[in-house]
Amino acid sequence: MKQAITYELLHICKQSGARRGVIHTPHGDIQTPIFMPVGTQATVKSMTPDELKEMVQAQIILANTYHLFLRPGHELVKEAGGLHKFMNWDRPILTDSGGFQVFSLADLRKISEDGVEFKSHLDGSRQFISPEKDMEIQEALGADIIMAFDECCPYPSTYEYTKNSMERTTRWAKRCKDAHKTIDKQALFGIIKGGFYKDLRDKSLEDLVKLDLPGYAIGGIAIGEPKEKYLDILYHTAPKMPENKPRYMMGVGSPDYLIEAAIAGIDMCDCVLPTRIARHGTAMTSHGKLVVRNASFEKDFSPLDQECDCYTCKNYTRAYIRHLINTKEILGIRLLSIHNLRFLTKLMERVRIEIEKDSLLDFRDEFYKNYGYTKESN
Repeated sequence: MKQAITYELLHICKQSGARRGVIHTPHGDIQTPIFMPVGTQATVKSMTPDELKEMVQAQIILANTYHLFLRPGHELVKEAGGLHKFMNWDRPILTDSGGFQVFSLADLRKISEDGVEFKSHLDGSRQFISPEKDMEIQEALGADIIMAFDECCPYPSTYEYTKNSMERTTRWAKRCKDAHKTIDKQALFGIIKGGFYKDLRDKSLEDLVKLDLPGYAIGGIAIGEPKEKYLDILYHTAPKMPENKPRYMMGVGSPDYLIEAAIAGIDMCDCVLPTRIARHGTAMTSHGKLVVRNASFEKDFSPLDQECDCYTCKNYTRAYIRHLINTKEILGIRLLSIHNLRFLTKLMERVRIEIEKDSLLDFRDEFYKNYGYTKESN
C-alpha cells in the first residue's frame, strides 16, 4: 500500500553531517530541518492560521491527542471533517500520542500492559487509552503524521524501570501498527526510548526499525536533564536512525538545542517554548533572550531585534510591547508570539542554507557567540 509520506534527502553537510531534505505529505512538502510550532488545543496560542503562514511561515504545526480527546472529543473533530477543516489549516499537521500528558498526571493514572487508566484533569472523570484507542483517536483527528502511544520515563529513572518502560513502548508500537488503518493518509512514527542508557536506546531503535514504520522520533530527553546528557544521547542515537526516513527530536525549541539537533542529523523539532515565554514577556533575539517587561525598555524605541524580518519587529518598538505586556493587553502576547515563532522558523531557514553551503559548524560558532552562549551554557 502507498505510504502517506516520503522523505527525500537533498544534501548532507560536509562539515557537520547535517541533513537537508524534504518530507512529502498529503498536505504539502516540508523543507527540513524544520521547527514546528505547537498548537496543543488545535490552535497555536493567540495566532490565526493566516498569521502562522504569512508572518511566521510555519510549514507544519502540532496538535495534542490527549487534550483533543478530552475536549472537544475526537468524534466531534471527525464530524467536522478532521483537524484540517476544524481549525482551517491546509498545511501538514502532526499529532503526538498524548503519552507525555497522560504520564505527567502521576497520582491520577494507573499503567498496565493494556494501556493507561487516568482521571481527566478537567472533571475527574475516569478515562482509558490503549494503543488501539490512541490510533482510533488520531485517525479521527486526521493529522498527516501520528505518533505511536508511548510510556514516558521520569528523569532520573533506574536502569530496570527504564528498560521495562522502553520494552513496553516497543510492544505498544507494534500494537499501534497493527491497529493503524489509514496508512495511505497518515504516517505512523515510532518513538525511541531508553532514557540515558545507550544500550537501551540501541535496543529500542533496533526493535522499532524492525516494524518498518514511515518515520522515527527520539523521545524522553530534553526533559530537564543537564545539557551534556541531552547532547550525549542525541549524538549517540540520531546518526543510527534510518537514513531514508524522517528523524524527529521531540520537545526541543531553544536555539542551541535546535542547531545541535540539526548537526546530529535530525529533521524535525517542536516545542511550546516560543509561545510560552512570549506569554511571560520574553523575546528571543539574535543577541540572546530579552525580558521586554523590564523597566530598562520603558523608553527603548528600537525593535525587539534589529536583524529580524518579522511583522512585530517591522512595526513595533520594545517600549510599546513593554507597555502592552505590563498592562496585560492581549496584543502584547500576540506580537511576542509572532516574533518568537518567526525567530525560530527563520533560524531553521538559515540552518538549511548553511547545510547546503557545507558550513553549519561555522554558523553555529558565530550564532553562539552573538547569542551569548558560553562554554558553561553549551
